[in-house]
Amino acid sequence: MAPSVLSADFARLYEQVAAVESAGAEILHLDVMDGHFVPNISFGVPVIESLRKCSKMFFDAHLMITEPKRYAEAFVKAGCDHITFHTEVTQEPDAVVEHIRGLGASVGVCLNPTTPISAIESILDSVDLVLVMSVWPGFGGQSFISDVLPKVTELHKRLAEHQRLEIDGGIDPATIGAAAAAGADTFVAGSAIFGTPDPVAAMLKLHRLAVEAVGNQAGG
Repeated sequence: MAPSVLSADFARLYEQVAAVESAGAEILHLDVMDGHFVPNISFGVPVIESLRKCSKMFFDAHLMITEPKRYAEAFVKAGCDHITFHTEVTQEPDAVVEHIRGLGASVGVCLNPTTPISAIESILDSVDLVLVMSVWPGFGGQSFISDVLPKVTELHKRLAEHQRLEIDGGIDPATIGAAAAAGADTFVAGSAIFGTPDPVAAMLKLHRLAVEAVGNQAGG
């Protein structure tokens, strides 16, 4: 599970992040939006710097911005362990991968719902993670797009054991099972965790449902 702080109560941000971390969350998903690549602005370096001081979680930064190569260094210096960029914003994805890795961070590439796997063919073997968007990026709380599941399944077949397959968008108790059965191993959830009265219980339930879905698939 990778709880997304985009849906957290920013007046209680430390409290909510600390709660899910204490409950076993190892990855914190950081949705950075620039108001250009996506029609919204979220947060940036200062918020991440502040969270880094009080959390030991793996910081997974999802840069929904038009110039990831330009800004990656600032996010790594702020404390991000991992940077994911969108393939849709660059004609030279290899250079972006090399730049981010040179900063000392692991690197991922993201595909929008209708972007085919062929768009990342040249870097598929060189990234640590592939993120499949199951909503259109830019806003939290959107409905899950099930049409992306065949893409998840194909990526699951092609990625190496050390590469992670993350899915982001509309992940909740009704959808996480299908995403897990399709082959995703890392699940970004925002409103389904932080938008509930008990974020810890919500996160643990999502994790249980994902594990059950994989187990049922293996058994059936």
